Parts: sequence; C-alpha cells; structure tokens
Amino acid sequence: MTNPDPLSPAQLAEAVFDARERTWELVADLTDEQLMGPRLAIINPLLWEIGHVAWFQEKWVLRHGGALPSIRADADALYDSMAIPHDIRWDLPLPSRKETLAYLRAVRSGVLMRIGRGDLTKEEAYFILLAAFHEDMHTEAFTYTRQTLGYPAPRLFVPPADTADVAGGGPLPGDAAIPGGRFLLGATPDEPFVFDNEKWAHPVEVPPFAIARAAVTQSEFAAFVADSGYRRRELWREEGWRWRQSVGAEHPVYWRRDSAGNWERRDFDRWVPLEPQRPVLHVCWYEADAYCRWSGRRLPTEAEWEMAAAADPTPDGRGITARQRRFPWGDAPPTPERANLDWQAMGCLDVGALPAGDSAFGCRQMIGNVWEWTSSEFGPYPGFVADPYKEYSEPWFKTHQVLRGGGWMTRSRLLRNTWRNFYRPDRRDVWAGFRTCAL
Repeated sequence: MTNPDPLSPAQLAEAVFDARERTWELVADLTDEQLMGPRLAIINPLLWEIGHVAWFQEKWVLRHGGALPSIRADADALYDSMAIPHDIRWDLPLPSRKETLAYLRAVRSGVLMRIGRGDLTKEEAYFILLAAFHEDMHTEAFTYTRQTLGYPAPRLFVPPADTADVAGGGPLPGDAAIPGGRFLLGATPDEPFVFDNEKWAHPVEVPPFAIARAAVTQSEFAAFVADSGYRRRELWREEGWRWRQSVGAEHPVYWRRDSAGNWERRDFDRWVPLEPQRPVLHVCWYEADAYCRWSGRRLPTEAEWEMAAAADPTPDGRGITARQRRFPWGDAPPTPERANLDWQAMGCLDVGALPAGDSAFGCRQMIGNVWEWTSSEFGPYPGFVADPYKEYSEPWFKTHQVLRGGGWMTRSRLLRNTWRNFYRPDRRDVWAGFRTCAL
C-alpha cells in the first residue's frame, strides 16, 4: 500500500476552514425554530450540535493539555456529549444563534492562528485533523437531520458534477467471484491518520465467496415489499421482527404510494418518483437482513467487503496478491468520475454509474453513493487500544453493526477501504443501503 504523505500545514488549514464552511452552509437557511426542531431520539437539536462541533475542536486543539481556558465559561456544561444526556439537550440554556455562530468563528480563528504560527508538533497536527474529521462526520449528520425532519435540501456551494464524470447508469447485475485467501484486515501504520477501531491490520483467512457487483436497487427492494416481505415472519430474525412490529414498518421509511399506486420517496421536503436503478437507502440492518433471507442471499462480512474492495487477484485468478489498494480503484484519491462523494450529486446515482471506480474484481461504488451494511458486529480488532478520544469507538462495541464505503454526502478526505462506520441495527435515518453475497 502506498504511504500517503502527511498533511502539510496549508492542507490542515484548508481542512479546518472547509469543514466549518460546510457546517455554516448546512444551517444557514434554517429558522431559529428549525435549528431546535422536535425532540427525537435519533437526532440532536442542530443549534446544540453545531455548538458541540466547536466545543470538540476547542477541547482537543486549543485547550488540550490545559493550554487555554474555554472561550465560553459554560462550554463544558452545554456541549460535552458524553456528560449531557441526549434527552435534555433541548432543555439546556443554549446561546442564541448569533452567539453560537460567534463561538464557531472564534474557535476556528484560534485553530487557524495556531497552524499559522508554525512548528506544529505531531500531536497537535493529529488533534487538528481529528477535530476536522469529527466535524465532517457531523456535517453528514446535519444532512440526515434535514432529511429526517423534512427540511429543504441544503443549498451548498458545491460545483455541479460534470455530466462527463457521471459515466454509466442503470443496473449492474451479477456477482464478482473473490478467490479468498489470507488477507490483512485493517489499517497499516503508514497511513497518516487512522481511527482506533481500524488498528491494526491483522491476518484473516477468508474462504472464496461471490459478492454483488452493485448495491441492491430500489426496484429490487420494491419486489421484496411487493412479496409481503415485511409481513412474513419467517424472513425476520427475532429482534428484527420485534423492531418491525414496534414501528409498524411495511416499507422503507421514506416511501409512499402516489395516487396512481406507484412508489415515490421523500427527498428532503419533496416527493419524487422512485428511481428504480438507484440504491435503496434509509433501510436499517434488520430490513437488509430480511431482504437477504427473502432473496436467498446474505450480507457480506466486513472482511469480505474489504477484500472485495482492496485486494488484487493473482494473474491466474486463483488467489490474491500481497498488494492491497487504499481505494477500490487504486491508491489515487477520490475524484468525481470514481466516487459520488462530497454532496457533488446531491443524491444517489444509479448503481451502474462510475465504472472508473471499480475494484480489481469489478465491484462498483464501494466508496461513495450509499453506506453499506455488513453482517459484522462492531467490535475491536486484536490488541485494540483506545485513542485519546476514548469515546469514539469503545462505548459502542457489541451494540452496533459495521457499515462500509461512504455515502454521497461523506467527505472524500475521510475515507479509505479500511474505514469503519457503525450504527445500531435499528437505525434507518442514516444514508445506508447494502449489497449482498451468494450463500
């Protein structure tokens, strides 16, 4: 695997600046009432969440090691996510919109000034990048909060994708045959930054398997719905059936029938006809698992997913080489013709689009478009040691499922083949779909 160069001070400053600009863009058009929103278990009040982003950056960059006091004396009491229960975040004496945005500006200015002074230690650079990536994850969450609450699509300063870049379209049927073998699962120390749950690459033996070249489409999932998939108890594991009954699920959360009986889906605040060859999204792990049982297939393990994305076949096709790719297409960073990321398309593309992003085995869109559930429970790799931000991974082991790949609103600077996302199996507000494996 190629050793990417560490980020320069100028690149660190660009990441800090850009992440904050995206935060502001994602809330700029919302009213004060919308910034608070209803009290729901799956989202935060946006006014609290943008303040939390600034607090996290201040805590780990400006205040780490006791270097400086907080810009706001009440910051810890308001924004510490591990100390403040989710349900009371609507009840806190939150600063006004104007005051909150001033806090975001002041913190970013302090970080940029620190970068500008030069002589950053390796530890300081690490925390600057950690805070930028943390904000990137929250801007994705801001996007799904807008979807959850039916707010308009965000108006972002993102150049529209060149139509020449969005190559392909339509379906992409069939499986890729993966020969299996001994594979290093996880990140290697030559990466400039990895999260603790990716550490470290360790050998796993993966039997040969066949994985779908593309994610399950909306038309394929509609066939499952039409065949009474949500009502057939034998397709659901016990906890999934209890979930289905508790929420009364009969179809994906943002689907409905129009007056002619055709499916349409809610895209932020508008209803659009269901696009048959786009990946199904906003389905939880239980729904994905039930679909697999109905179709006579299964979800991939995360080791299978990563092997299909990162491995290269031997010349005879009977095994894999020792080389592993940083991205499905190779080691070059993502570009619009390879991956649908960074809000570039403001939604999903057909599963057959972007052939330039294929893995060595012909799997498409393994980075970008839609997050993909795996069958793997989120847990530590051998020898796991928590990083300084101890709350990132360890509290969620054994209660969440692993997702891989990234969605259309995920930042390209965040991702690589080893990156692990994780959510509870009942979450369907996130931008998640799935691909399947043959039994």
